[in-house]
Amino acid sequence: MSPMWNSFSTDTDLSITAGIVEIPGGGGDTIHAYLARPGGDGPRPAVLALHHMPGWDEFYQEFCERLARHGYAVVCPDLYCRFGHGTPDDVTALVRAEGGVTDESVVADSAAALEWMKAQPWCSGRVGVIGTCSGGRHALLAASLVPGFSAVVDLWGGNVVMAEDQLTAARPVAPIDYTDRLEVPILGLFGNDDRSPTPAQVDQHEAALKEHGKEYEFHRYDGAGHGFFYYQGPMYRPEQAMSGWERVFEFLQRKLQES
Repeated sequence: MSPMWNSFSTDTDLSITAGIVEIPGGGGDTIHAYLARPGGDGPRPAVLALHHMPGWDEFYQEFCERLARHGYAVVCPDLYCRFGHGTPDDVTALVRAEGGVTDESVVADSAAALEWMKAQPWCSGRVGVIGTCSGGRHALLAASLVPGFSAVVDLWGGNVVMAEDQLTAARPVAPIDYTDRLEVPILGLFGNDDRSPTPAQVDQHEAALKEHGKEYEFHRYDGAGHGFFYYQGPMYRPEQAMSGWERVFEFLQRKLQES
């Protein structure tokens, strides 16, 4: 795997623009999104980033900016926008108290965001979808149920494999049960110390992808558990995280940038 971190030339324009915008959401609603994209002219491949359960937070702003610095126009919709506003922690507490955002809502917002992104002059028409934790699960759902994506990155998405007693009105179908509908390549990164998904659940997901003849790349990291990219917390594992970012950049380049 060729290194892509620090691969820029020091005489190039590294500027990005970033900030909160309003975009169409599911059901005709208008929701907030964080938009980060490189400076300069010309359309770019794009990425839809679906945030994790801690919310539409500062980590995801920086996550989007990192992808933008590597050449992508990135949109991260606030999947909790309808629950009200406040600090990410306060809003997430409201969401948890109400049983979480529904899969139906996330898929509808993803479809609306994809349509909006493809209509923008800065979008090349090729769009990937990525997420961490619950966002990884949501990214897989969106890629399976919304036509038009070119690739999906699942970063340790939990509850892709679900037992019958884990299904709820908000989450009525396990994403693994939509494997036959996934028509784009998937990259999955997982920590071998994770408990959701466990290594056995990752094995089960991989077996389903093989069974249905899907294009996939799974990479598993020893010494890493859940959320090993999260430099703001104790789960951070810098060596595994930087290896993971290299794999993300390399995968997106092949699937979104190369013809």
